[in-house]
Amino acid sequence: MPSPLEDSHPPDERRRRFEEIYAANRARILGYALRRTADPQDAADVLAETFLTAWRRLDDVPSGAQARLWLYGVARRILANHHRGERRRSALAADLGSRLRTDLAVVAAPEGVTGDLADVAAAFRSLPEPDRELLSLVGWEGLDHGEIATVLGCSRNAVRIRLHRARRRFARALERAEAGARPLPTAVPNGERA
Repeated sequence: MPSPLEDSHPPDERRRRFEEIYAANRARILGYALRRTADPQDAADVLAETFLTAWRRLDDVPSGAQARLWLYGVARRILANHHRGERRRSALAADLGSRLRTDLAVVAAPEGVTGDLADVAAAFRSLPEPDRELLSLVGWEGLDHGEIATVLGCSRNAVRIRLHRARRRFARALERAEAGARPLPTAVPNGERA
């Protein structure tokens, strides 16, 4: 007996539609997951779960460009579950280890990043996760306010306000990072500053 999901589309048409959605969106969803996980295997798991959900709920997947936004929303929820699971596992680790990882993530620049880019990277990592997510959806995923609203499940106006605040916090964090990197003025003879 066919499942209720398969009743609305013949099996071949259902498979063809899924394969089109997968081919059109796989790379973007994988990139989204890679940028939000520490391990490529975790990103692959997020990708697999996202498309498994799409297969199971194929009748709910919108057509056209809206499918990508729907998939981003699914991937976002899967990542949230993944991160909750990681937090539960890491809760068994010592508090000191957790604090050390957080401190190192804020202070250390990625390998090979120096100068102004290191300041930008440090400022970005110092932001709260929701701010990083919003700025990433704009910068890395190239989404507009309406698309971000669909992914996050909120209004365009909420996105506009949150994004404005995130950008302000990022600018302040960048100013702090740059101020910390400026050399102190040195005294020269006659009391003048260099």
